[in-house]
Amino acid sequence: MDSLASGNLTIEVSGGADAVVCTWKGKSNDRHPAQVLAPWFEELLADAAGRALPVEMHFEGLEHFNSSTITALIRFIQTARNRGVRLVFVYDQNLKWQRLSFDALRVFDKGDRAFELRTAPGGGAAGPGGATA
Repeated sequence: MDSLASGNLTIEVSGGADAVVCTWKGKSNDRHPAQVLAPWFEELLADAAGRALPVEMHFEGLEHFNSSTITALIRFIQTARNRGVRLVFVYDQNLKWQRLSFDALRVFDKGDRAFELRTAPGGGAAGPGGATA
């Protein structure tokens, strides 16, 4: 799976036998991020499903995302759930904008482990796989 670079946003893909890890960096401030993110998410889910791996999205290093990005993420959560791909979002609870944005996504955490929100250890930036519940 290839990493994504679009405008001010970079999503680096790494991982191995345990998960496909996607680390968001920069800013997602495109007015229509779904035009780039939706096809990339499709490829990501196909890759993860084909290898029977969960997807971990790390947002700790992200500087900002807009409301259009939240909409794209909500669609991604719903699609991943429908396809049976486990999804984990890791964020920095010490950054107010991240705490508010990701707290709003808690409605999609239904306790079935299909979608899970985690805070980064110590609230700060964590490396791939370094999140705790």
